[in-house]
Amino acid sequence: MSIKVVHVSKKYGEQIAVNNLDFEINKGEIVGFLGPNGAGKSTLMKMLTGFLTPTEGVLYINDIPVIPNQKQTNKHIGYLPEHNPLYKEMFVKEYLRFIADIHKVDKSEIDKVVLQTGLNSEASKKIHQLSKGYQQRVGLAAALIHNPEVLILDEPTTGLDPNQILEIRALIKEIGKEKTVLFSTHIMQEVEAVCDRVIIINKGNLKVDEKLSTLKAGQQQIIQVEFDFKIEEQFIKQISNLVSWVNYHDNEWELTFNTQEDQRAAIFDFAQEQGLKILQMNTKNKTLETLFKEVTA
Repeated sequence: MSIKVVHVSKKYGEQIAVNNLDFEINKGEIVGFLGPNGAGKSTLMKMLTGFLTPTEGVLYINDIPVIPNQKQTNKHIGYLPEHNPLYKEMFVKEYLRFIADIHKVDKSEIDKVVLQTGLNSEASKKIHQLSKGYQQRVGLAAALIHNPEVLILDEPTTGLDPNQILEIRALIKEIGKEKTVLFSTHIMQEVEAVCDRVIIINKGNLKVDEKLSTLKAGQQQIIQVEFDFKIEEQFIKQISNLVSWVNYHDNEWELTFNTQEDQRAAIFDFAQEQGLKILQMNTKNKTLETLFKEVTA
C-alpha cells in the first residue's frame, strides 16, 4: 500500500482532531480528501508527512511506519501544503536547484519537472513575477523533483482563477497516472473532475470512503413537476424507472427515479398521453455536494 492509516487519532488535551481513522490508498489512485474546516484533514496530512506525531495508531508510507522513520518516508512523499512556501525572490530554476540539492538528486531532474509542470516559458523569471497559477506549478515542481511515489496536496487550487484551476486539475490528473495522490479540496467539481475515490471526514471521524464511480452509480434522479390539473397516483405509477413519489399538492409531484439517465423526456411523454400540460419542472439530483452536506451537517 502506498498510504496506510491504521486506527490513527490525534488529540490536543480534551480536543480530538482526528478520531480512529482507518483506510488504505493504492498506487495509481487519486483520492479526494474532503471535510469542512476543522474536520482534521490538514492534521492527518501533517501526520503522514511526519510534521505531527499521532496520539494513537500507525501511519505507513510504502509499508514503512512514518514514526520514527520520517526521513526515510519523506523520500517517498511530495507535499504541497495549503500555503505554498516559496522563496519568491529566487528565480524559478534557482529555487528548483535549491530543492534538488536538499533531496540530493541530479540537476537533470530540474528540466524534467519544468517540462512536466509546464514551466518552460517561465523558468527564467523570478517567482514573485509569476501568476498565482504558475506559482502553484512551481510548488508542484518542487514536490515532484525527487520523483516521489506519493503526492499529498492540501488545497492546491486555492486562490486560482477558473483557467488556472483547469490547468492544475489537468496536471494532477496526468501525474496521478503513475503516482498515489491524496488531494484535499473544498470544491466538489474538482473531485468529480480529477478523483477516482472520495474520503469524507467530519470532526475527525471517517464518514465516507467510496469509489466515485460507485457513488455516481448509486445516485438517484429526483424531478419536481407541476401539471395543469390534478392526476391520480395510479397513473403516476405508470412512469418508467419510477421508484418513489410524493404528492405535495393536487398537481405538484416529486418523482424519484433509479437511473441517472435524464427522465424529463419520459415525463413529457407521460403528460402528453394523459392530456396534461407541464407548468414547471426542475431536477433535484443527489450530487456529491448533497452527500457532503448530509454527512457533515
